[in-house]
Amino acid sequence: MKKTILLYGLLGGVLIAALKMVEYRYLVLEHSLEMYGGIVAALFSVMGIWLGRKLTRTREKLVVREVAVRVEVPVEVRVPVPASGPFVRNEERVRELLLTPRELEILEALAAGLSNKEMADQLFVSENTVKTHAARVFAKLGARRRTQAVQLAKEAGIIA
Repeated sequence: MKKTILLYGLLGGVLIAALKMVEYRYLVLEHSLEMYGGIVAALFSVMGIWLGRKLTRTREKLVVREVAVRVEVPVEVRVPVPASGPFVRNEERVRELLLTPRELEILEALAAGLSNKEMADQLFVSENTVKTHAARVFAKLGARRRTQAVQLAKEAGIIA
């Protein structure tokens, strides 16, 4: 049984090889001009693409330049707050900054770490009102973030 399968497989392989040789001879003899033209066209295309990429490639140039920079360190002005005794708000500083009582409430809520929604619920106002008051507090204190506003207010003696 195995010999028969091997014999048929071998004969099939020989027949396929013979057919491929006949097909190859037919292509080479009958269509040789077209084949050579196609090969030359493919080579020129590949060479043209390679040369085009090589010639039009952008070249990167790294420029390093040292520049002297003068840095001024800001002098911090700290208001001394006594560590002992109850907190006393610096009313003079509150008047200088023109902080309203509602803005003071917002500032205290910021210091407590409340979100806008929590502040709105606690103060019975809308979130947009809280945002407006917070923006005014930031502008009056010269702060950009909540933490910076709280820090500046504590240093000025406005909140505990």
